[in-house]
Amino acid sequence: MQTHKTLPWRRSAAMALGWALASMAAQAQSSHTPAPTPGPTAASAPAQEPTAWSLRALFDHAWQRQPEAQAQPLRQQAAEAARLAAQRWTVEPSALALQTRTDRPGSQQGQREIEVGLSAPLWLPGERARSAALGDAQWQQVQSQQRAAQWQLAAQVRQAWWDWQRARSDMALAQDRLHSARQLAADVQRRWQAGDLARTDGLQAQAVVAQAEAAQAEAQGTLQAARAALSAWGALPGTAPGAPAPQDWRAEPLADAAAQAVPDTHPALAQAQAQAQVARHTAELAAVQRRANPELSVAATRGRDQAGERYRQSVTLGLRIPLGDNALAQAKEAAAQADALEQETRLQRERERLTQDLHAAQARAAAAQAQTDAAARHAALAQETLGHVDKAFRLGEADWPTRLRAEQDAAQAQRQLARARIDAAAAVSALRQALGLLPE
Repeated sequence: MQTHKTLPWRRSAAMALGWALASMAAQAQSSHTPAPTPGPTAASAPAQEPTAWSLRALFDHAWQRQPEAQAQPLRQQAAEAARLAAQRWTVEPSALALQTRTDRPGSQQGQREIEVGLSAPLWLPGERARSAALGDAQWQQVQSQQRAAQWQLAAQVRQAWWDWQRARSDMALAQDRLHSARQLAADVQRRWQAGDLARTDGLQAQAVVAQAEAAQAEAQGTLQAARAALSAWGALPGTAPGAPAPQDWRAEPLADAAAQAVPDTHPALAQAQAQAQVARHTAELAAVQRRANPELSVAATRGRDQAGERYRQSVTLGLRIPLGDNALAQAKEAAAQADALEQETRLQRERERLTQDLHAAQARAAAAQAQTDAAARHAALAQETLGHVDKAFRLGEADWPTRLRAEQDAAQAQRQLARARIDAAAAVSALRQALGLLPE
């Protein structure tokens, strides 16, 4: 009986002791573990970076944030309203006139007359057709202004994009060079300890490591600056600063490099043409608006001469025709003609400038491609030479300065090749910009 009563008590004591030890261990662990830092709130948390960006996606994102994109719908509404205004039957909206006349104010006696009239200004000969043509030209100008703004934005986005790609490539090569220098320095250190190399060789290897570290720090700063410039367009590239830059960029499709003339669809040229067209139609409209518009009026009159008589009704039809030319209209016409001549001259100069830019972009693209081919051959030869020198160095047939010089030549050749490839892609992008094409 005694044993039967003791077992539950021992079991309970053991369980209580176990819970106590577990609690003490948890308290000890919590006392040695630092408190977690509270994460940023929703208001202060940084924006998450997209996992992947392309040049086209970056351009689309940047355009949506531009003031021109925000105001474009309202500008289109204004241009459409101007086009509709030329389709009205009258120049301005009609006016309603109400008037009454009596010789005994404040009483119902004596003469009384009530007149209700409607007046409407009429179009001058040829004014309506030229107003409609001006409205169409203004509509085309609004559309061309949007395309020109997109084209100008594309040039800035392209510049920031390719600067970032160069910085990423330089950062990746700097990291590879530092890794190779450290491995080489470790090999030299082992061979110096074994007595195969001199102490000066080991010091020179450490100097190469320090030089590679300095180059990496410089590339890191350039990458940060390029990334900040790119993020100004509202997007942060997915590659973190300091990470190796994979060759994930794609060059834009090669445009018609044989084109010798700027296409009429070029945004800058189309904008200049639209401005010249608006100025031309404005001058043509001002040529017919030399005098004020005639005015047609219709009025209905109901009146009596004295109290007790029956009211008489009459209808009045009138036409008001201004005589003589307006001096202000002549000044307006002269100013419109001068503006039209200026815009025509500006269009010619703009076409010449764009043609020169196109030829320069074609030359740079051809030179960049030739440089890339030469850099590829140079990098292949330098890499092959490094392989032979490294094998000879390990067999003791080549000295350390020769091995180091081959390593540096191969690294420099690889850097030049990577830069040449990006420059060639950037040159194609610049050629597409000169042709007036947006990023793809």
